[in-house]
Amino acid sequence: MFNALVISKDSSGYHCDLSSLEEAQLPPGDVLVKVEYSTLNYKDALAITGKGPVVREFPMVPGVDLAGCVESSQHPDFKAGDRVLLNGWGVGEKHWGGLAQKARLDGHWLIPLPADFSTREAMAIGTAGYTAMLSIMALERQGITPDKGLILVTGANGGVGSFAIALLAKAGYKVAASTGRPQEAEYLRTLGAVEIIDRASLAESGRPLQKERWAGAIDTVGSHTLANVCAGIAYGGAVAACGLAQGMDFPATVAPFILRGVTLVGIDSVMRPRADRIEAWQRLSRELERSSIEAISHEIGLGEAIQTAHNLIEGRVRGRIVVDVNR
Repeated sequence: MFNALVISKDSSGYHCDLSSLEEAQLPPGDVLVKVEYSTLNYKDALAITGKGPVVREFPMVPGVDLAGCVESSQHPDFKAGDRVLLNGWGVGEKHWGGLAQKARLDGHWLIPLPADFSTREAMAIGTAGYTAMLSIMALERQGITPDKGLILVTGANGGVGSFAIALLAKAGYKVAASTGRPQEAEYLRTLGAVEIIDRASLAESGRPLQKERWAGAIDTVGSHTLANVCAGIAYGGAVAACGLAQGMDFPATVAPFILRGVTLVGIDSVMRPRADRIEAWQRLSRELERSSIEAISHEIGLGEAIQTAHNLIEGRVRGRIVVDVNR
């Protein structure tokens, strides 16, 4: 028997409960993992609370991230005792995920845990830090180097935003952080931001072409915010779009792309090829300060995850939430 969060939908409605399950109930897969840590991402919070159509099949164990130790394997790349991690691949949406003490998975979804990271550190980073690194890699491929100018990060208090600021600052970029929580300005400066921007200045409809303020941007928000970000990018700049907290719409014009040669790059972390995942995680292990991991994250037990998911949806959570699934 093992403990897991289980989402159900039946005649009584949509609900998530902490449950005790048998190993035989796990879905098919060729690797059985004893999970040590998971995380609570915005997508997980949507799944747990039912605030978004994340879950595709019921019952479902949420959790798009996990890290742990292989208990048994029929996959050629893994053996019992290997330390592994997983991000995405529809886990927690279509296949039982990481907010449980055990997970049976397709071995192709797993990558080896970098030797420099503990399973807890890897989940303090999780999909958020991994997505932040993918976004930085995308800006680099567009030629956005530190000498080009200021980089904007929206949704700065969230997990992706927090890690993006820390990683960019460590690499020598000057970073502007957009937030709706001015009381967190000192936290953002501690991570490396040199300028704090009120998100309200970006959240409403704006002119299609605005003053050239940023060489590049990492946007976690979408909608009017992304449109205004693109409108304020300098000639030849680039925007990595990796989130939709404000909405999936994009009420913009082609003006920034045609008149200023701006590039908009979409960042998908869910189905990313294995080689990109390994590159991103190896870079995280080399470039991310351990002090940043601790500053950005805090830990909860599995039994606290349901209430914390509601807090996250309501915007009352800063940074990353690590879930110790064994307490």
